[in-house]
Amino acid sequence: MAGNRIPSLNWLRVFEAAARTESFARAAAQLNISAAAVSQQIKALETHLGSPLFKRHAHAVELTSSGRAFLPSVQHAILSVEQTTEGLFGRSRQETLYVQSVLIFAMGFLAPRLAAFRGAHPDINLHLTTGNSVEDFGRGFTDMQIVFGDPASFGRRGDVLLGERLYPVARPEVAGRIATPEDLLDHPLWEVATHRGGWVHFLEQQKVSPAGADLVFADSTVMSFAATAHGAGIALARAPVSNMLETAFGLHPCLESTAVEGAEHYHLVFPNQVPLRPAARKFRAWLQDQITDR
Repeated sequence: MAGNRIPSLNWLRVFEAAARTESFARAAAQLNISAAAVSQQIKALETHLGSPLFKRHAHAVELTSSGRAFLPSVQHAILSVEQTTEGLFGRSRQETLYVQSVLIFAMGFLAPRLAAFRGAHPDINLHLTTGNSVEDFGRGFTDMQIVFGDPASFGRRGDVLLGERLYPVARPEVAGRIATPEDLLDHPLWEVATHRGGWVHFLEQQKVSPAGADLVFADSTVMSFAATAHGAGIALARAPVSNMLETAFGLHPCLESTAVEGAEHYHLVFPNQVPLRPAARKFRAWLQDQITDR
């Protein structure tokens, strides 16, 4: 490293935006500068540190291991400066809030409500990212995360948000041919690999042996719905968070009034030892209200 001191704090803000979006173009749009300026400042920072922070591809950039390790510290530093500025001089800009969410919850529950959140809290600049696995949620700094399954896997405390109801969905012409739970076994069944409670749980609750099931695996409910909408089999709906997507993909329940309770829940989790920042407390209270009012 050329020195312990970073000559330009603006380099860090540019790096944070590029790392968070994994795009020089999107970072430039957020910072209201050119993509060339982003590239130049990132290159200057890399030269100063003596280590590449990004892998450059034809139409995208990807963090190196050094860049990924550097990102949380940079985000902490930026937030610290913002909080100190607010405390000394009053609010001079929006407060940034970092939230990570499992994809299906973000699309099916948060997305329809985000306009209302922004209207109620114009002082909060929400940065929402999505993932599906534990590994997805270990990247970068975050105030809080919305996860599915055992929150202990994420090493954090939190709130129980929602459970789920499971039932099969398919294209209308396929759904119309399913008269009994046993008929499901005549079709490929899309399973979400990151969910512990899926088709085996559903079929056992229907007194059907899952031994003969043709399970096809996807990494998210969104992907399983997309494949099902194109005639590739039958997916498992996870109400209520999948309701909007079920409609959007034109899928129908295969067996009317046949649903089972899922084995796991969605949780809002946050660091064990660090007090929640004001923006995070507001988001937590808002989300709890949305759960109660749904």
